Amino acid sequence: MAVRIVMFFFAFAFFVFPVMGTIIGVLTGNGLHFGYFIGIGVFSLMGFYLLRLSLWNTYGEETIEVLENKIIYEASYGWFKDGKKEIPITVPFYSFKPMGYEEDNEGVLVIFSDESQIESVVKMPMTELEELLFILEPIRIRT
Repeated sequence: MAVRIVMFFFAFAFFVFPVMGTIIGVLTGNGLHFGYFIGIGVFSLMGFYLLRLSLWNTYGEETIEVLENKIIYEASYGWFKDGKKEIPITVPFYSFKPMGYEEDNEGVLVIFSDESQIESVVKMPMTELEELLFILEPIRIRT
């Protein structure tokens, strides 16, 4: 919980402090310099990335809809959602990809066909992935 509070604070600070610094600089008579805009731009990008990371770790969830002829993938960050990715797929194949350290024994779900693939970002224990593949594989055989 403390790490999340620190991450949200820094995400907020990266947006606010450069703007406040620019306002104070202009009010104290230093003028409006091009460097202020570079600072605001760079720190705003860093703040947005940190906010996105904080929201994903707090509220993040991903939705994968397997339909008859396409797969729809959407990542939700709680406050906003990523764009939906629709991938046409005729016969989906399911697999997993090991992620992280080998001793963690975790991986991510991969759904693919001849044309494209979707890779989940949520790491799961390999035993849960194997159970999920056992559930998903008959779905592919029935279609």
